[in-house]
Amino acid sequence: MSVLNPQQREAIRYLDGPLLVLAGAGSGKTRVITEKIVYLIESCGLQPRNIAAITFTNKAAREMQQRVGKLLAGRSAGGGLVISTFHALGVRMLREEAAAIGYKPAFSILDSADCLAILAELAGSVDKAVARRLQWQISSWKSALVLPGEAARIAGNDSEARAARAYASYAETLRAYQAVDFDDLIALPVRLLETQPALCEKWQNRLRYLLIDEYQDTNAGQYALLRLLAGQRAAFTAVGDDDQSIYGWRGADLANLRGLPRDYPNLKLIKLEQNYRSTARILKAANALIANNEKLFEKSLWSELGPGDPITVSACPDQDREAESVVMKLQAHRFEHRGRYSDYAILYRGNFQARAVEEFLRNQRVPYRLSGGQSFFDKAEIRDIAAYLRLLANTDDDPAFIRAVSAPRRGVGSSTLQVLGEYAGERHLPLFTAAFEEGFAQRVQARQLSPLVEFGGFIRRLQQRAGREPAASVLDELLTGIAYEDWLRAQEEARTARTRWENVRELCDWLGRKAEEEGKTLLEAAQGIALISMIEKDEVDADAVQLSTLHAAKGLEFKHVFLIGVEEGVLPHREAQAENRLEEERRLMYVGITRAQRSLHLSYAEKRQQGRQLMPSEASRFIGEMGRDDLRFVGRASDGVPDRAGGAQRLAAIRAMLGRAG
Repeated sequence: MSVLNPQQREAIRYLDGPLLVLAGAGSGKTRVITEKIVYLIESCGLQPRNIAAITFTNKAAREMQQRVGKLLAGRSAGGGLVISTFHALGVRMLREEAAAIGYKPAFSILDSADCLAILAELAGSVDKAVARRLQWQISSWKSALVLPGEAARIAGNDSEARAARAYASYAETLRAYQAVDFDDLIALPVRLLETQPALCEKWQNRLRYLLIDEYQDTNAGQYALLRLLAGQRAAFTAVGDDDQSIYGWRGADLANLRGLPRDYPNLKLIKLEQNYRSTARILKAANALIANNEKLFEKSLWSELGPGDPITVSACPDQDREAESVVMKLQAHRFEHRGRYSDYAILYRGNFQARAVEEFLRNQRVPYRLSGGQSFFDKAEIRDIAAYLRLLANTDDDPAFIRAVSAPRRGVGSSTLQVLGEYAGERHLPLFTAAFEEGFAQRVQARQLSPLVEFGGFIRRLQQRAGREPAASVLDELLTGIAYEDWLRAQEEARTARTRWENVRELCDWLGRKAEEEGKTLLEAAQGIALISMIEKDEVDADAVQLSTLHAAKGLEFKHVFLIGVEEGVLPHREAQAENRLEEERRLMYVGITRAQRSLHLSYAEKRQQGRQLMPSEASRFIGEMGRDDLRFVGRASDGVPDRAGGAQRLAAIRAMLGRAG
């Protein structure tokens, strides 16, 4: 406690009611949460199993778990302490209370791609954009706790009415499959606690103190779950920052922060404003920028780390010259300061900006890591083959069964799968096992049963081979048996099909080599397929420049940050401007600025490629809003940047003179 500042100590010790800790960027919020968990256990006598710390990413949960483990050093560790994401907590609750919602405890959790396939089938459309729109609308309804019947009532146009009908069919299909989607992991526990008072009381008594990280990112469903778990006792600490709310597009609602004082009149507010990450100049610019937003709670970050270097702003002729300039400056800066590549990050608004930067980094042989883009294992074709491998390793894996039997389609329609799901649910069996039962055979026609039995036989034959033969030959047999290359060519244009097939071959070649090197059969290698990541397996601590979108960089920090494409139409994004979401874009810029510890470099292109045309662009208004005092302009940058702060000061001075003259 002695190394904590007074506000941090107060936040840790306060237990007289609900608490909101307004934690600015770099102000030590994770430390407050972890120290408070230890304080609750060691000084207040609370059992670890009665505490839940909830955050938004598995990475944050793991980090918190490790910190608590070190602080407790085995003295009171374990004992059922819950440190997890909202969704992982939802899974825990649903597995335990599955019977209460008519599910078996081993229900399946379908990923986004699996759900998209179901919706495409229900929509009767091969247009993926149609299915994605349906998925987005249904997800929005679920996040807002809107049930299918209510969605039909509130539908405002034909498109929403169609989505509501699809929502009802989709919900029935998931239930028949004994499956849930990601949004259900919040919506179903909320419904459970709302409709079953005894279960609500059970969980309130189980989780007697709640700590919620990144509270500004909660949506309506997550806030409802918090309120139900907290109950009348309201023993919780919510930690958040309204200035870092950047996920409105996926349902996060700042109204949850605004609503806390209304819903909990005795709410205590503690502000953490001392920043331990950045220099004074970086924080001064961040404060000036965010002051242009309407504030829920006033706060101003400050630091004892000294003024630091001025922030540089560079204007570049076009995006390629910008990428080249950034890479050259980064290398020169690293050479001058004898730093590591991992000290540097290049951040941007959209993934499309990474291409030019990656090209110059490769040309200069600069190692880099990419985050915020699509992982190799997230590609549809990789997930298809992975589903077969998961099924070989475990025929009880229902999501793997559904994906494998559908990609490629093997003559098994959604109506057959729905009957199979209903039968498996009644018998509490995995889908694969249920498909071979006489009871199921009596419910479907012979032409429906035949392809299912054929598929099951194929998987069993492969399983036998996978347990004893070299992995590479079994993988070849798998790809030939399902005619995956032909299927890709039939549904994609030639170049896309070729790229996707090359990805599949890369996966299979890598798995074959891995199994041979480690002396494993394919069955043994496949058992960890869900956890395999070729891209990240050796790069956790790699000395490499980090390339990241601003959204993916939240929660991270780097000694030196290059923020590129700071232009009107890019940051702020043109769509956000059109939809009146300028304040969220400003918060996104604020997040980018506050990732930097020692130096910050901004750049923009005076012309940017749009389609086949090179269109003129101008510096983002956000640069002007940072104030000029701590910015150093390079090239013609100062010509294109309006001095917003200076203009406001001059206007105030003129008004004052007019006032005196009057």
